[in-house]
Amino acid sequence: MTKRFDFLVLGSGIAGMSFALKVAARGTVALVAKTSLEEANTYFAQGGIASVTNLITDNFDKHIEDTMIAGAWLSNRNAVEMVVRNAPQQISELVSWGVAFDRDETGNFDLHREGGHSEHRILHHKDRTGAEIQDSLIRAVKRHPNISVLENHFAIEILTQHHLGLTVTRQTPAIECFGAYIMDMATGRIDTFLSKITMMATGGVGAVYKTTTNPLVATGDGIAMVYRAKGTVKDMEFVQFHPTALYNPAGDRPSFLITEALRGYGATLRTLDGREFMQKYDPRLALAPRDIVARAIDNEMKLRGEDYVYLDVRHKDPEQTREHFPTIYEKCKGIGIDITKDYIPVAPAAHYLCGGIQVDMNARSSIRRLYAAGECSCTGLHGGNRLASNSLIEAVVYADAAAKHSIPLLNTLSWQENIPEWNDAGVQVSEEMVLITQSVKEVGQAMSAYVGIVRSDLRLRRAWQRLDILYEETEDLFKRSVASREICELRNMINVGYLIMRQAIERKESRGLHYSLDY
Repeated sequence: MTKRFDFLVLGSGIAGMSFALKVAARGTVALVAKTSLEEANTYFAQGGIASVTNLITDNFDKHIEDTMIAGAWLSNRNAVEMVVRNAPQQISELVSWGVAFDRDETGNFDLHREGGHSEHRILHHKDRTGAEIQDSLIRAVKRHPNISVLENHFAIEILTQHHLGLTVTRQTPAIECFGAYIMDMATGRIDTFLSKITMMATGGVGAVYKTTTNPLVATGDGIAMVYRAKGTVKDMEFVQFHPTALYNPAGDRPSFLITEALRGYGATLRTLDGREFMQKYDPRLALAPRDIVARAIDNEMKLRGEDYVYLDVRHKDPEQTREHFPTIYEKCKGIGIDITKDYIPVAPAAHYLCGGIQVDMNARSSIRRLYAAGECSCTGLHGGNRLASNSLIEAVVYADAAAKHSIPLLNTLSWQENIPEWNDAGVQVSEEMVLITQSVKEVGQAMSAYVGIVRSDLRLRRAWQRLDILYEETEDLFKRSVASREICELRNMINVGYLIMRQAIERKESRGLHYSLDY
C-alpha cells in the first residue's frame, strides 16, 4: 500500500516531535516511532538542557567558549553560535508546549551546573528533565489534527532514485529522498510512505555497544539508512561514554544513568578502597569534561583489575539529595543502596554519538529533501566531545531551522509516484533467530572490547575483521529472509559499527573522545 504525507518524520524524540509540531500547521505529518512514543533517548535524559538564561552572571560568549573547549576545538563555531544564541527562544517554546522546568522561590529558573560549564545554566525538572519534555511533547503531538502518530512502525530504507532503477553512487549529484519503506510491526506488512520532505530523527547508536545507557532501540537506524543511500556521514569516531552509569551486577541493559548533575551537586569519585583519584587527572576533579572523567575511571579500573568505582554523595544533606534526585534515590534503593549513606557503584557506558548524518545550518543532509536533527545528525556543534546538556537544545534548534527551511519548499515539491512496492518474492521466514541474537551479542562485544574508550590500531583492525565476517553473514541472511525488525536492526548495527571503526582508523591523533594508544 502507498501512503502520502507532506512531511515524514522518522523518530519520536525531542527533534522529531518538535519538528512535527512546527510544520504541522502547513501540511500532513506522519510521525513514525519504532516502539512507543516514550521510548526515545530524550525520555531518559536526566540532567537537563543548556541555555543562557541568567544574564547577570552568564552570557552567550561564555557558553560558546565552553562548547568549543569541550569539543577539542573541532566544533564548527557557526553551528555553536547558532545553537547558543537561539537557545532561549526555543526554551520559551518548550515552556509554551507545557514543559515545567524547576524554578526557585523567586520564580526564576533553578539552574544547575555540569562538567565543562563555567556557569550555572542547566534547566531541569528534578532529575527527569527528558521525561518531562517528552511527556509534554507527546501531549501536544497527540492533540494536533494534522499529525498521524504511527507507533510500532519500523523504517527499513529511505527511497531514492535507486528505487527507480537508476545507479546511485557517492559521486551521484542531486540524490533525492522520496520517503521510506516502513514496516507495520503488528502485521509485518511493509508499506510505501511517499513524502515531500523527510526528517531523520532516529537517535543514537548506544545499543551497538555491550554496555550503554541508551534504550535498546538506539541501533543507529537512520545513520545506516542514509549511509546505504550514499549520503554523507561524519565524525562517527567520537562516541561519548558517560562516566557514571550505575554498576549493577545483575546486568541491567540498558545501564541506569547516574546524572552528571550529581557531580555538579558535589559528589566525588573514589576507588573501591575509598580514595579519591580525580586529582591525578584534572584540576577540575569530578567536574572535568566527560571524556577525561571516563578515561580516568577506565584507567583506574584497568590498573586495579576492578569492574567499577564509587560515587560518593554521603556528605551532602540527605533531605536535599532525596529532593533533587528522587529517581536516582529510588532506583539505587531498589538494589539495596541508600545514596545518602552508601557509596554508589558506577562504571562508564556508551552514551552519546557526536557524529552522524552530516547536515548544514538548515539541518539539510547531502541528500535533497532529507533533513536530520538530534543525535543521528552531525551539525558540527559537538566537535570531538559533547558538552553536557547541549544535545537537547541542539535537537530543538535544528528542528526549528529545518522547519523554517522546508516549509517554503513544500509547494514546489510533489510525490514521486513511480516508486515500486516492497518486493519480498522468493524469500522465506527465518527460523534461525539464534543467528541474529548471537550476531547482535558479537557486535556489542567487538565494539566494547576494541572500539571503546581507549583504542589502538591493533584493536581497530581486530574490530574490522570481526565486523567484516558478521557483515557478509548478515547480508546473506537478509537477502534470503522475510524482513523483520531484528534482522534490519542487526544490519544497521553492523553498518554503524563499521563506520565508527573506519573513521576511528582514519583519525591519526588522539583528540576529544577518540583516544588511541598509538597517537
